[in-house]
Amino acid sequence: MQVLWIGCLALSSLTAQASVHDLETTWAQFLTTGIKKQPALAFPFESCFQRAAEAHQLPLVLLLAVARGESDFEAEAVSPASAYGLMQIQWPGTAQHLGISRLRELYDPCTNVDAGARYLKELLRRYGGNLHRALAAYNYGPARIETNAEQLPQGAQWYSEYIYAHLAYVLGRGNGPIRSVRRRPYKSQRKLELMNFTRACRAEAYAKALQRSSPSLDIDWFQSPSGGFRVVLSYAKAQELSAGLQSASLAKVPWTCEEEPSAITATADRATIKFRDNY
Repeated sequence: MQVLWIGCLALSSLTAQASVHDLETTWAQFLTTGIKKQPALAFPFESCFQRAAEAHQLPLVLLLAVARGESDFEAEAVSPASAYGLMQIQWPGTAQHLGISRLRELYDPCTNVDAGARYLKELLRRYGGNLHRALAAYNYGPARIETNAEQLPQGAQWYSEYIYAHLAYVLGRGNGPIRSVRRRPYKSQRKLELMNFTRACRAEAYAKALQRSSPSLDIDWFQSPSGGFRVVLSYAKAQELSAGLQSASLAKVPWTCEEEPSAITATADRATIKFRDNY
């Protein structure tokens, strides 16, 4: 897990009901029913997640949401903060705390997922079953999240909202995939990275602008383990790719987190567009 230093509070379009004021309650409600929920897609390494969920009595979809937000299911992901693997386990501190003595163990998908699940369960106990605070501590570290603090650091609050947005995708809500009788593989769609930002709120604003201009497109944004926040187009057909590239070339890029994307013109920042296929 990476510690985020964020100058803005990013509220995802997928998390309208999970506002700053009610997110803690929303997570609490999820915990009462989440153990029974199933993912809308067939996600990578799902057997590892299923075993960890059963072993630590955590919702499968919660672990999938954390992994999607942390690494987008890249088993060899490494962050500048020395966090590794699917669940971005920090080395050596958190890993050794969890009984992992060799760095290469973190590259094993099932070992990594189990470690992340054990850590999240430990944090849940520490914070009296409060999943909102447990997620904040997963990202920020328990030493920085007091058990009785009235207000969380802004970046920690953001991370909880960010994972809730990925939970919405895993469940097939919002802009995520639609449920079907036969779950299609998560990796069956190709992905094109459209742009990378240094601030989460700018990535979110750009993704919203693209989604508004072309509602049929599958646009998402992620915290990248290697740094920054990337806006991504998922597509299955050439027509979808063409439409996405056209929207990206016309969309206005947010210069600040305070301005609305519709009021911003794109000039020099256009050069930062990165069309990187299947990252």
